[in-house]
Amino acid sequence: MKEKRNKREKSNKKEAKNRYELRMQMLIKLMQEKAYVPMKEKELAVFLQVGKRDRNELHKILEELLEDGKIEISKRGRYSLVDEPEPEKRMIVGTYERSKNHYGFVIPDDARLSRDIFIPVERSMGAVDGHKVVVEITDFGSKLKSPEGRITEILGHENDPGVDILSIIKGYDLPVQFPEKVLRQADKVPDAVCDEDIHGRLDLRDQFMVTIDSEEAKDLDDAVSVYKDGENYVLGVHIADVSHYVREHSALDKEALKRGTSVYLVDRVLPMLPPRLSNGICSLNEKADRLSLSCIMTFDRSGKLLEHEIAESVIRTDRRMTYTAVNAIIEDNDKELTQEYRELVPMFFLMKELAGILRRRRKKRGAIDFDLPETKITLDDKGRPVDVGPYDRNEATRIIEDFMLAANETVAEHFRHKDIPFVYRVHEDPDPEKIRKLELLIRRFGYGIKVKGDEVHPKELQKLLEKIKDTPQEAMISSVTLRSMQRAKYSTECLGHYGLACKYYCHFTSPIRRYPDLQIHRIIKESLHGRLKDERISHYRKMLDEVASRSSSRERLADEAERETYKLKKAEYMQEHIGEEFDGVITGVTNWGIYVGLANTVEGLVHISKIEGDYFDYNEDDHELVGENTHRRYTLGQQVRVRVSDVDMALRAVDFVLA
Repeated sequence: MKEKRNKREKSNKKEAKNRYELRMQMLIKLMQEKAYVPMKEKELAVFLQVGKRDRNELHKILEELLEDGKIEISKRGRYSLVDEPEPEKRMIVGTYERSKNHYGFVIPDDARLSRDIFIPVERSMGAVDGHKVVVEITDFGSKLKSPEGRITEILGHENDPGVDILSIIKGYDLPVQFPEKVLRQADKVPDAVCDEDIHGRLDLRDQFMVTIDSEEAKDLDDAVSVYKDGENYVLGVHIADVSHYVREHSALDKEALKRGTSVYLVDRVLPMLPPRLSNGICSLNEKADRLSLSCIMTFDRSGKLLEHEIAESVIRTDRRMTYTAVNAIIEDNDKELTQEYRELVPMFFLMKELAGILRRRRKKRGAIDFDLPETKITLDDKGRPVDVGPYDRNEATRIIEDFMLAANETVAEHFRHKDIPFVYRVHEDPDPEKIRKLELLIRRFGYGIKVKGDEVHPKELQKLLEKIKDTPQEAMISSVTLRSMQRAKYSTECLGHYGLACKYYCHFTSPIRRYPDLQIHRIIKESLHGRLKDERISHYRKMLDEVASRSSSRERLADEAERETYKLKKAEYMQEHIGEEFDGVITGVTNWGIYVGLANTVEGLVHISKIEGDYFDYNEDDHELVGENTHRRYTLGQQVRVRVSDVDMALRAVDFVLA
């Protein structure tokens, strides 16, 4: 008996040791995950589904890993690996906390940086508790010593209006103010078009044309005109001639290249060009003479392009229209607005007619229309969100999109055939492995796509999106389909655009807010004037790769910053709705829980530990969590009802529980 008991005890000890080592490995593996955010001991216990009786064991593991120097604990009790990479930038944004001993610490906004930064009192700039600050790292520290830095800028108190967004701007190192030299150069630009500027240009000032934008837009860089020539449609897309005022190698040009793009954040715009240009002489304001580059296209009744002309022009827009007003006229037959804009109404209906023809032709060749809901956030005068919901993409919005696509495609094909240096907007074929995963996912919902070898024609994805329209899974499958595709970028090679199912595409229509558009305008104008000789062609061949690469990276940075500001305001909005219930759809499944998207575009996490009554296994291939005992399944696209349980403003994250 004694021998059996000893054997059993020995076996139990071995089993306990194995479990201990397994938990340690799981803990390290978790902290190595790219998505891991430093957690407290209690949070780790919940995350790893450690029962109360095993909490002491978890504590012991954490203590052992701390002693071995494999992990570290922050001032706020959060654990992370010691071999965390040093920050890529020496400048970090965070919140200042003053200690009783007259020094302070800055807690980084970036949750991936788990170590607080020590600030000696003489390097604090007089910051007080709660100040949002910019810190320059002077010493990255070691295993036993905190990083050290000095405060270079105080942005304001964390509760001051606008400081939250400003912190994100600084965190992404986005330029806010224009250098004095750039502003001085902008001030020298005239306020009006003079006769000398007009000389030699195609004069279109007598032609009916309008700008159609959102109510809040100030940088109006495209105007449109449509009329019938017999049975054919003549579409004019007239783009602000920014290159006339922003000359190559000037201070304005260098700053525009540095910025790469205008950045549209939730509460402000960081323009690529100073407002004197973007909202002034370059903006196609109502009833004002403006210089432009026009792409005038003639289409037959089927939408086939018969001929086109690209020319320097001078225009005068008749009215500054909004998407809301035009949509009310062509879709709702609004009598008051129809009367107010009666001289333009026939052209609006002609626009609708032509846009429909172009859209059907694009659809026939396989172009994909991702009608994913964008978010519209309404803020009060103190920057607090009072409403969050999907942005209304109406028929007027689509008309302008259709016309801009037509111009971009026409210009790209024109200059590709000329075989001269150019900047194209390219969208390469999807990664075969991602398409395979998409195929497996949609099969669960009874859908399918035809894949030949490693390739799928865009028309197959277009058909899929049509089939899921107005189903509960529409937003989720659309989002997964989009993520399965490559990201569009700028390139000097004409590689085609997969999503639009076309061979030639560029960005021509927004030189006020995108540098590639401005760059190709210069090439277009030199070509029109016969100045693209060997020397200039060699010049462009040398520099355009850098323009394309930099513009792509600045665009990605701008997109990330924009997403962060929207995440921030969504989280702030949901703080006011803690305890309330919403219907949602599962948009993501991970080994730590399920992500649920709401109709108002807010997404939150139901942590695996909050799904009561069971332990769950994560099935990566099937994108689902399966209960060990109850066999309950939570899978992508499933409709669920959730309650808002918590909001973490530091992580800009919303937590749900199943209702």
